[in-house]
Amino acid sequence: MTVVEVEGRALKVSNLDKVLYPAAHFTKAEVIDYYARIAPVILPHLADRFVTRKRYPDGVDSTPFFEKNCPKYRPEWMSTNDMDDNRFCRLDSAAALTWTANLAALELHTSMARVTDDTTPTMVVFDLDPGAPAALLECIEVGLWIRHVLGDLGLESVVKTSGSKGLQLYVPLNSEATHEQAATFARTIAQLLEQAHPDRVVSLQKKELRVGKVLVDWSQNSRTKTTVCVYSLRARERPTVSTPLSWDEVEEAFEAGDASSLVFEASEVLERVERLGDLFAPAVTLVQKLPQLP
Repeated sequence: MTVVEVEGRALKVSNLDKVLYPAAHFTKAEVIDYYARIAPVILPHLADRFVTRKRYPDGVDSTPFFEKNCPKYRPEWMSTNDMDDNRFCRLDSAAALTWTANLAALELHTSMARVTDDTTPTMVVFDLDPGAPAALLECIEVGLWIRHVLGDLGLESVVKTSGSKGLQLYVPLNSEATHEQAATFARTIAQLLEQAHPDRVVSLQKKELRVGKVLVDWSQNSRTKTTVCVYSLRARERPTVSTPLSWDEVEEAFEAGDASSLVFEASEVLERVERLGDLFAPAVTLVQKLPQLP
């Protein structure tokens, strides 16, 4: 057991040499260090959300578990964000991030709404999930189609990798909207793309329909669902991160026919933030209204 001080708080951390990503020999100490260093840019997207934590105490090759409720052994200074019967940990500081990283909470999944108003989503998400043999490159193609449709509606969008197999596109709102309106909007666009490209796009989650296609998952626009947070680690073979992208990067990867340039690990994401700042900042600041679709 080691005691570290973060933002004036003494935190007990343990098993720092434990390897959580065997293929990369990436240890718990490195997970904790990543979350402590990424705190300035992840907190604006995390601190005021309901956060479901996906924990891997024995590393990414082990069986994980999702944890919504904040454990009773949390520090006395850590408060909770409550929704229905769940009491989520309030991850609003580098100290809180360090504490939850020490529990091997590799993945952090956040709500579409802020805790101050859980009935009003601040954005719409299009979660693009490829069905093999489709992969990230096919998601990029569909993401560019969605961006074009949104542009025709006068809407700007931001994009990030899922850190896993797919791509996630967001429409910042930060205005009055309901979860039902957000889901209906996303479903309508998903169905339009499915009609235009039935060989590439599917809007239903049935596995038999998804082979070789990209699922445009509109159902994530639900009050009770969470989606992996930007800058969260993912429990893949290597410590990849859900990474914000510029649309120029996305277009260049598609034109090159190679999505590998859009896969980033923890150290690369820290370097990108140092160089580019927070490419996902518009998700917090941009105000747009959800249009009425015919």
